[in-house]
Amino acid sequence: MFDLGFVLAVGAFGWGLSLASYRLLAERCGWPLGRWQAERHILTFAIGLACIGLGVLAAFLRLWAGDVWAGILVILFGIAWAVFWTGFLHTGAQSALLLAPAAALILLTRVHG
Repeated sequence: MFDLGFVLAVGAFGWGLSLASYRLLAERCGWPLGRWQAERHILTFAIGLACIGLGVLAAFLRLWAGDVWAGILVILFGIAWAVFWTGFLHTGAQSALLLAPAAALILLTRVHG
């Protein structure tokens, strides 16, 4: 069975974490910065934090509903996704700027739907 809410929560958390942490890692590792990361770093950080928050909220709601493993796995898989997205792709934060808010917005519609 495919759980779209789980996948969206992992994506929102992971892409948000990638977005929020990319500038720091890029500066230390000599990776390129996209325009938004260079010029609007506070906004990209805030977007990343908002997406992380929604992913954590979705994990908490799963924990509260009694699905303990799903709540824990949202966080663990989200961290793994951020490591892959940022560490392996290096420029993944630029696409995360689009993907993180999209996953978070779709996740919001699923929470109420």
